Amino acid sequence: MLKLIILLILISPKMQSQDRSLVWAEEFDGKKIDTDTWNFKKGLGHNNEKQYYTSSSKNLRIENGLLVIEARKEKYKESKYTSARINTLGKKLFKYGRIEIRAKLPEGNGTWPAIWMLGENRQRDGYPECGEIDIMEHVGKSPTEIHGAIHYPELDNKKLNSSAKTSKMPFSKDGFYTYAIEWDEKSINYFIDEKLFHSFTIEDAERDGRENIFQKPFYLIINLALGGKWAGEIDDSIFPARFYVDYVRYYK
Repeated sequence: MLKLIILLILISPKMQSQDRSLVWAEEFDGKKIDTDTWNFKKGLGHNNEKQYYTSSSKNLRIENGLLVIEARKEKYKESKYTSARINTLGKKLFKYGRIEIRAKLPEGNGTWPAIWMLGENRQRDGYPECGEIDIMEHVGKSPTEIHGAIHYPELDNKKLNSSAKTSKMPFSKDGFYTYAIEWDEKSINYFIDEKLFHSFTIEDAERDGRENIFQKPFYLIINLALGGKWAGEIDDSIFPARFYVDYVRYYK
């Protein structure tokens, strides 16, 4: 019986992977960021953040098969710091399935890397009506924790409702972790290295029979913010601070 239990434990991850079909992947193996997939945001951040987003190779590039988002302490326009933010709006949309990103987070107080999603209708209907899925957020002042969250509007489409959880980060030899959500018509489940740490029931976002905001396509955003309402005071000794992304994979 013990041998059978051990065998089931060993094969269960393989069985799970066979249930997934890879339909798209961004491996960052090229020399340049693929502009058929990614848009570059330029300008100041939100939430009282201190960085100015650029598309400069100093802030955003591919190195050795990795996407590198680098935050720097340098005066640029209205800011004392620069960084980068990319998104797939109008180019790559996601609805249901597993969205998986392997990444290594920056270190130091004031860093705020995030992997997240907004509804494709944001430009038409605004925020928070479009909905938000935060696959992973991290703030440097809490280095051993990651956060996953859902944000959606109250009836007035102005006030926010949220469902969020925090997870301790397991040990990693190289600093890389795999962050994922598994999303279907009924739920959105959050994982770090295959460990489930948060579940959201989609019907909780339904109001008065209107179409559910998590039953439509979303686009992906990856960025490295600095300071602001959550990350707080910035330690200037940490720069340059680098956020590495190994891949983005989308399974059905």
